[in-house]
Amino acid sequence: MTMNQSRLLKYILASLTALALIACGEKALKFSNVDITGSKAFGTDFSLMDHHGQKKSLADFRGKVVVMFFGYTQCPDVCPTTMSEMQAVIELMDKKGQQVQVLFVTVDPQRDTQELLAQYVPAFNPTFLGLRPASKEDLEKVTKDFKVFYNIVPGKTPNNYTIDHTAGSYVFDPSGRLRLFLKHQQNPKLIADDLLQLLK
Repeated sequence: MTMNQSRLLKYILASLTALALIACGEKALKFSNVDITGSKAFGTDFSLMDHHGQKKSLADFRGKVVVMFFGYTQCPDVCPTTMSEMQAVIELMDKKGQQVQVLFVTVDPQRDTQELLAQYVPAFNPTFLGLRPASKEDLEKVTKDFKVFYNIVPGKTPNNYTIDHTAGSYVFDPSGRLRLFLKHQQNPKLIADDLLQLLK
């Protein structure tokens, strides 16, 4: 075996060892929520306006675990329950909670103005951020990308409607990879444990 062949063999073995360690590391993570790591079925990015009027995409939150929930401010139960649950999760994570960004994406931009989101979302936690599609087309795109169901249920007046919608949340790891789907009304401790694993 020549010197060059020997070096190549060592390089290949080192690379395979590194890949094996990475693979073992991935398998070592045992989540309580639904692991969707590597799934091609869901969206991997977005472009939405935040409640400060700034355009945001996933890259703006690189280095943090991102929890992305779709809802609307006039939701009577699921949305406030989820937001309160995420506040409990942040508290359980103590200082590590500073490395989590919760995003509330409205499926009702007609009523959920920037000003309303700026009041509603931070009321649960000052760090939580409200996002809204700038147009109907943007709403259709982001809900289609993330396989989010929503359906307007007419009320007694045109502006007095409710919306049936997907109740779970998506979680991205600090490198921006989509990793988890959080089920509605999950135990905050289980969610906190999952997010802490992603921060290791």
